[in-house]
Amino acid sequence: MASRIIRVATRASPMAVAQAEQVAAGLSELGAETELVKVTAAGDRWMGDLAALGGKGAFVKEIDDALLHDEADLAVHCLKDIPGDIPIPEGIAFAGFPKRDDVRDAIITKDGRPLSEQPPGTVVGTSSVRRAAQLRLHYPHLEMKPLRGNMNSRLMRLEDGYCDVLIAAVAGMYRIGQEDRITEILPLEIMCPPIGAGVLTLACRAEDDEVRELAGRLDHAETRRVVDAERAMLHALQGHCNSPIAGVCVIEPAGRLSLHGKVFNLEGTQWLDSQHWGVPEDPQALGFFVGSDLLRQGARRIIDSIPH
Repeated sequence: MASRIIRVATRASPMAVAQAEQVAAGLSELGAETELVKVTAAGDRWMGDLAALGGKGAFVKEIDDALLHDEADLAVHCLKDIPGDIPIPEGIAFAGFPKRDDVRDAIITKDGRPLSEQPPGTVVGTSSVRRAAQLRLHYPHLEMKPLRGNMNSRLMRLEDGYCDVLIAAVAGMYRIGQEDRITEILPLEIMCPPIGAGVLTLACRAEDDEVRELAGRLDHAETRRVVDAERAMLHALQGHCNSPIAGVCVIEPAGRLSLHGKVFNLEGTQWLDSQHWGVPEDPQALGFFVGSDLLRQGARRIIDSIPH
């Protein structure tokens, strides 16, 4: 049991708050008393291109600063929002990865028809280069239109006619209680997820042994193993925020790891694909191997050709 109230920092969006409340409930079951510290991140305030703010790190910097300035004790991040090409800030440690949720993406259409039945010119609202590249590859008749904001605001834009289709994480739709809005769930062969999809990250000050031990009790060993492989692949690729990089690692019934990584150009007309297997004792070796294989195929040229 913690000897103090654990201040849990989170982005202020409805989905992020729901995620933090889920973590707080887990801590309460361990006997800890918690309170939420809601932080409005730069990435939530800015509705333009994330590259102008330095990429996905715009969603985590202020929360990490709250930890470092002792304004919070534990941060709840979506792992997919944590950059893979730069180290985490000095003085901060990943204390735990709770069990992974669904990694797939969902389609929400205004007329209730799946993508395969949408007519040419149907507008998909998304600012994700990963999603847009794969949609262009598999559904070239669709048109992409930039759309950022939290999931609730994006659902409102769908209703007001800004676009005809939304694409969102299945896990996120469940976290905000909007799963009944899902029209279809895309298979991984069509929409490979981002690195760290469906995974929450618990971060704390590296020297805070009490919180580190407490959060570590929420750690899920299999989730940590697969994200170690995925993050190693991402680090090997050294992609930036405009890089359409996708990948997912799973643990097969026999226990070995399977990591599937992909790199696309923005138009979805070029893509690289690598899948390999490794032992569960060394997930990072598997990640670096898949990343190196993608680099051997030409990933560096594709990544560096994309403005950021």
